[in-house]
Amino acid sequence: MSDKGDKTAEESPIAKSDDEWRKELTPEQYRVLRQHGTERAGTSALNNEKRKGVYFCAGCGTPLFDSDTKYESGSGWPSFYKPRDSAVATETDTSHLMVRNEVHCAKCGGHLGHVFPDGPKPTGERYCMNGAALKFEEKK
Repeated sequence: MSDKGDKTAEESPIAKSDDEWRKELTPEQYRVLRQHGTERAGTSALNNEKRKGVYFCAGCGTPLFDSDTKYESGSGWPSFYKPRDSAVATETDTSHLMVRNEVHCAKCGGHLGHVFPDGPKPTGERYCMNGAALKFEEKK
């Protein structure tokens, strides 16, 4: 499994107060990005997004994933096999009585989702992301 960095939210370049984040994000974005929440499977409109473009962090606007790395994993969340270089960081998540690799935005530390070692080639990784943590911009 690749590790795209080891920054934590406390070490990230963007530092905002909890109140600032609450004012800038929707309640669902805040819950996912700042409180490590997970949206219900199958609820994100980005699951069915098929256009060419870029997926950005909904918290800070950092480009995270290109559409050509998105695939249908059947998990109920937008899935990608590779992030952009240096766009994300990972750390071990031991919540919910399991060990997983949590994925954060490397710039703002926002929780994006988790990465699993069951994805397609060429990486074999599945970046299972919360749609609430992402914004999509079409490339024409």
